[in-house]
Amino acid sequence: MTKILAGLFQSHSDYKKLETDLESSGFGDSDYIVYLNDHQNSQYLASVAVKDTDQADNARNVFNKNAVVKTYLFENMGIEQADYHNIKRYIDARNKAEIHNSPDVKIKGSSNGMDSEVKF
Repeated sequence: MTKILAGLFQSHSDYKKLETDLESSGFGDSDYIVYLNDHQNSQYLASVAVKDTDQADNARNVFNKNAVVKTYLFENMGIEQADYHNIKRYIDARNKAEIHNSPDVKIKGSSNGMDSEVKF
């Protein structure tokens, strides 16, 4: 079964250029879906059906050239199952399960307390 490589793209990225780049790198029109939002200047999502690691690397390279923010690989999923709500649900589940880096925590050492320089 095929895999789906999904990517979230920057709002300034041109989805028409993404489509052109995917087709020029060997993907057919029926191998990918670009999900557009109704809001102007918002991020968009794209999915590509890949059969092996070479195609996945090829699609990742095209995604990187087109300002991808993050990519997700879904195993055992075909392009016919890659409707927007299904992909979005899987992405949301992965993001909730992902352990994010915590900010740097500074631990302050113990102090000597008040000394003779403090006057009351």
